[in-house]
Amino acid sequence: MKPLTLLAWLLLASALCVAQTQTQPQTQEPGPPPLALELPPLPPIDPSRPTLFLVGDSTVKVGTPGQVGWGEVLGDHFDLTRINVVNYARGGRSSRTFITEGLWNRVLSAMRPGDYVLIQFGHNDPGELFKTTRPRGSLPGIGDETREGVVALYNSFEVIRTFGWYLRQYVSDARARGATPILCSLVPRGIWKDNRIARDEHATWTHQVAEATNTPFLDLNEIIARKYEALGPEKVRALFADEHTHTTPAGARLNADAVVEGLGALDSPLTRYLQAKTSQPQPAK
Repeated sequence: MKPLTLLAWLLLASALCVAQTQTQPQTQEPGPPPLALELPPLPPIDPSRPTLFLVGDSTVKVGTPGQVGWGEVLGDHFDLTRINVVNYARGGRSSRTFITEGLWNRVLSAMRPGDYVLIQFGHNDPGELFKTTRPRGSLPGIGDETREGVVALYNSFEVIRTFGWYLRQYVSDARARGATPILCSLVPRGIWKDNRIARDEHATWTHQVAEATNTPFLDLNEIIARKYEALGPEKVRALFADEHTHTTPAGARLNADAVVEGLGALDSPLTRYLQAKTSQPQPAK
């Protein structure tokens, strides 16, 4: 047998490489998570008026029959001939996933100088980071710590930040567009501990970010907890459409009243757009 020439050896090696590639399974490279899908059309915004954007989770806008978020009734307090109130909140989102799913970019694309945005997150931020079908958690606290990994749901590499880091991102993005951000601590769940409504540590972190960034802070967690405690467990239970998280229409109205009360305590410019018939509720004692 004649020895193979150099050309023949090269052709044989090339054929072996092709065969090996075809027999090995192809791996999918991690990519970015998909943008939010099947979103409803954007609400109309009158460009002649300033806009108040609402950003948050299902306690702001839920979409389930019998359950109502406070953002769905907040517009009843405002003179809508002078200001737009647009609720962009989406159920199940955290401070992290509202950004990574592209929802925050939708808000920014509609935002103009002179607008306002109320930002409320925290309920879903204690969730799983990378695993399960609901990887929506953020890291606890307000620092610059990170965790890196592949989100199994999307097969996507992601650097996950702290709850406070994401809140600072909302504040800086809104200000870059000439809008006024207002940070809201999360509305409390109807959970009692030692005859008091349980407070949430995400409220403390929201307050800390507000102080560090000189951002108006609306402490819904504390304002509403005091209202619940004044009512007592039996009456509070009637304000929830499920066990302790999503409110009935009456519960949503109580929470929206607390938003108006908080804006009044801040002496916010937004109070000038309240309807004349809206009297600012007095804080619960």
